[in-house]
Amino acid sequence: MDALDSNGVIRLAGEIPNKGSIRFLEWFTYSDNTVDGQSKKKAYAFFESGLVNDIEVGTVKGLQQIHAYIFGGLYDFAGQIRTQNISKGGFKFANAQYLHDTLKQIDMMPEITFDDIADKYVEMNVVHPFMEGNGRCTRTWLDIIFKKRLDRCIDWSMINKKDYLNAMIRSHIDSTDIKTLLNGALTDDIYSREMFMKSIDYSYYYEETTDIEDV
Repeated sequence: MDALDSNGVIRLAGEIPNKGSIRFLEWFTYSDNTVDGQSKKKAYAFFESGLVNDIEVGTVKGLQQIHAYIFGGLYDFAGQIRTQNISKGGFKFANAQYLHDTLKQIDMMPEITFDDIADKYVEMNVVHPFMEGNGRCTRTWLDIIFKKRLDRCIDWSMINKKDYLNAMIRSHIDSTDIKTLLNGALTDDIYSREMFMKSIDYSYYYEETTDIEDV
């Protein structure tokens, strides 16, 4: 501790790929006892530990893995597909009765081009497979797909919160706006720790006190 600041400690622990270092990262980064605070710290640890590299790319299972890690121990349903119907802002998400069939169709959607990936992201958002935490997890899921398929990721700091939320609301009818925003924020800086940490910060910022929650 005399030689490293907190960021240095986190980076050092991330270089040691074992369960002990992961548990240390989770303990070390906890400070905010709210669900958002704790899950955000778990999201940091998720990237720092390298576990993000083991996630299945573009699959429902991969999304469940992300949700289970970020919200594990915080929600009883972490990583589990919802069995209840939900709605937000007057919009009803996919009926739980048909959710598994719908998710199978999304699994089979292609991920070759930018449009393919953006369309898959929009469909997953409309489905909203979890009771809570959908937005934060699907944005991480999207970045993983872009990184693996196109050697790109999103610099979320370039996307205005209000513009993003409004574009996502419209996306189930017309995905033009969200595609424009995402395309304009693509970067090839896929190995930057700063970029990943910034992406987490902005992803949680999108969820803060707004009329449109967890888009």
